[in-house]
Amino acid sequence: MPSASRMTTPVTIDEAQIEGASVSARTRTRPVTGTVAEPGRPDTTATVAKLIRFLETGSAPDGLFAPGVFSDLSLPQWRVQTATAEEILAIRGEDHPFPGQVRVERVEETGHGFTIEFEERWDSGGQRWYCREMIRADVAGGSIVELSIYCTGDWDAARQEEHAAAVRLIRP
Repeated sequence: MPSASRMTTPVTIDEAQIEGASVSARTRTRPVTGTVAEPGRPDTTATVAKLIRFLETGSAPDGLFAPGVFSDLSLPQWRVQTATAEEILAIRGEDHPFPGQVRVERVEETGHGFTIEFEERWDSGGQRWYCREMIRADVAGGSIVELSIYCTGDWDAARQEEHAAAVRLIRP
């Protein structure tokens, strides 16, 4: 049984908050559950919705990132850090400029912000690409002030087919 200071309940993102995001960002194969913030902790619902919109469009909604936001991106064989919102936008624009769809698997509010687990799909070079990611975000005043991003790396169609032939996933 959860303690009085930590209760697990569904975390829902209001359709209106994800205006401009694709249907896939709102469609889940199983309920998204998480830990609801205790009094005094940041309400991150709007920030999560803005992050999804940014991931799908490449355009950061106003106030998503604090000007001095720090990010730490870990890829399978590389690591990149940024120290400003402008640098985050530049990295995303250079390395992943394609609009796409986000399927959220899980969101959990933390004492300082939230974690989000999701997959992205997009089209480029005549094929459909895929990656899985997990982000831990610290939030202050409704803006992200620190990010840790873990990404599988981008899988082209051949890698996805190889994986599908070799591995049976229990959950998508």
